[in-house]
Amino acid sequence: MKTRLGLLYGGKSAEHKVSMRTAMAVIKALDLSKFDIFPIYITVKGQWVKGPQLFAPVEDVEALEFAPPVGMPSDSLVPNLFQVETEGNQQTLDVIFPLLHGPNGEDGTVQGLLELLNLPYVGNGVLASSAGMDKVIMKNVFAQAGLTQVDYVWFIRSEWQNAEDATYEKVESEIGYPCFVKPANLGSSVGISKCVNRVELEKAFQEAFQFDRKIIIEQGVVAREIEIAVLGNDEPECSVAGEIVPKTDFYDYQAKYEDGNTGLIIPAVITESEYQEMNKLAIRAFKSLDCAGLVRADFFLTKEGKWLINEVNTMPGFTPVSMFPLLWKETGIEYPQLIERLVNLALERHGEKQQIKYTF
Repeated sequence: MKTRLGLLYGGKSAEHKVSMRTAMAVIKALDLSKFDIFPIYITVKGQWVKGPQLFAPVEDVEALEFAPPVGMPSDSLVPNLFQVETEGNQQTLDVIFPLLHGPNGEDGTVQGLLELLNLPYVGNGVLASSAGMDKVIMKNVFAQAGLTQVDYVWFIRSEWQNAEDATYEKVESEIGYPCFVKPANLGSSVGISKCVNRVELEKAFQEAFQFDRKIIIEQGVVAREIEIAVLGNDEPECSVAGEIVPKTDFYDYQAKYEDGNTGLIIPAVITESEYQEMNKLAIRAFKSLDCAGLVRADFFLTKEGKWLINEVNTMPGFTPVSMFPLLWKETGIEYPQLIERLVNLALERHGEKQQIKYTF
């Protein structure tokens, strides 16, 4: 019997386009002899729309966009989104794959809905997703877990608006230049700026606050950018490591998704002892957030050989040319098999949760 797989993509997020590319790639890779594919699209305005079952891969991203049915409010669609008709009977989808990046999808909101509906879903749960999305909370958890990081400060919008000069002065006294200003709750390098003086810092604050009410400012560091992929539930394992070599000033959105102006070295040229230390730290980060399914852990390696964890991504870029799948391909797991592995991990995790007792 084939697995009824619901693909959830799009989303009310600045990373909507990234999610669409991910969905396209997954659909093309799925084995139709093993899966019945049911697309569920979230528009940029937050409307949920279920498309018809796919019996063959679609040819372009636009084909994955569905117009909401006329006269049907989006909230009335949600209870029926995960039901399909099979031989005249209504059946619930076996597992949901949230291919969502950024807020309103990667941040625990959708995961909470799926938990309430008691549906198996691929990837991280509510806590890991929300903490992993919020860079401030994530770094606070990592600090508690004893993971070494760069120095950072953070502000909410009203704090900045009420005392702009004081926020800039705090950055300059505690972090200094160069520094990186980022929206706290966003990925794909959206809204990130590198600053080397006060003028650039002021512009960076304005840019980042367009995308979130909270921003984080991190100390710049001279180091190699090395990433590793983690896969599993209670007993996670790591891939080989890969190195990011930006040809621009830093690894921004354009370099990631548009002009390809970045070099990737897989596997990264590091010693075996360095790899083992990175592996250990990545798994500690994974467990500190109670992650499940998949994570990409990003590190800095200084010239002194010191590892600094930058962040983890609980729904990393997931096209065949994204770092997470490339790392697993080099480790020995091809893209279609990686998708199947994640679906199986989702079902395993869901089955384990069913042992929880809810009565007393």
